[in-house]
Amino acid sequence: MPGMMVTEELRTIARQLLEGELMLGGGFLPARRNPLAGPAVAASAPAAAVPVPAATQSPVAPAPAAMGRRVDLPPVEDLPQNLSPTDKAAALDAMREQAVACRGCPLGQSRMNLVFGEGDPNAELVFVGEAPGADEDASGRPFVGRAGQKLTDMIAAMGLRRDQVYICNVLKCRPPGNRTPQPAEVVQCWPFLVRQLAVIRPKVIVTLGNPATQTLLNTSIGITKLRGQWQSLPDIAPGLGGTPVMPTFHPSYILRSYTPEVRGMVWSDLKQVMERLGLKRK
Repeated sequence: MPGMMVTEELRTIARQLLEGELMLGGGFLPARRNPLAGPAVAASAPAAAVPVPAATQSPVAPAPAAMGRRVDLPPVEDLPQNLSPTDKAAALDAMREQAVACRGCPLGQSRMNLVFGEGDPNAELVFVGEAPGADEDASGRPFVGRAGQKLTDMIAAMGLRRDQVYICNVLKCRPPGNRTPQPAEVVQCWPFLVRQLAVIRPKVIVTLGNPATQTLLNTSIGITKLRGQWQSLPDIAPGLGGTPVMPTFHPSYILRSYTPEVRGMVWSDLKQVMERLGLKRK
C-alpha cells in the first residue's frame, strides 16, 4: 500500500540520519554557540560529553591504581602574555620536556613516543586534534599518517605550509587501539594543551573532530551541529577567552567519507578561517 511504503521510506531515512549522527558524535541537541566553561569533571557527567576542568581548578585525579609520576605545572596565570617568538619556542621546548616526564595516566607507560606538537610557535593558526595514532606514536610527530597527509593537503589548500601553523592534540600519548580519549586522560593532558595555547596565543583555532571540539568548547554538542559555525573559546586562561574557534571534521573522517559533500563542507570551513586571517585564495 502507498501509505505503508511512504512510512517505511521515512523510517529508513530517519535510521540513516540517526546512524550518521551517532557516527559523528551528534546527539540531536539544538545547536548553540559559545558554551561557557564548566566545573571540573563530575561523576554525573553525561557519557556523550568530554568533560574538561576549568583552567584555574585542580584536575580530578583518576583512581590511584592508574596514577604514576605526574608533572605539577606552575599556574597558567604565571605565563607572560607578551613573549617574543624566541621565548615562545623556548617555553614550548621546556614544556615538552615536562610532558616527556609525565606518567600521570597509564598512557604514559604504554606510549612509544610523546607527541607534543609541532609548527610555528608564533603561529596565528592552531589545529587541535584528539590524540596520536600509531604512526604518530612511532614518530613522535602529530598527524603524519594518512590522516596527517590529508591535513597537510588542507593546510596547503589554504596557501600555507605545516611549518607556518601549529598542530597538536588534546592527548599527548596514543590511546590503545586509537580509541576515544577517556575523561581521566583528558584531565591529565589538559594543562599542557592550555599552556600550549597560552604560549602561542593564536588568532584562530581549528578543532578537528568531535573529541577536540567538545573538549575545547566544553560542550556535549556534536560536530555535525557545530562545524562551520564560529565559536568562542571559553576563558580557559588569561588572554585566551574569546579566541575564535572553527570546528570541522577530522581528516580521518574525510578519508572514511570521501564524498564531494563532505569535502565541500570542510573546504567551506577552511575558507571562513582564511577570510578571518586575511589569507588570499590562489
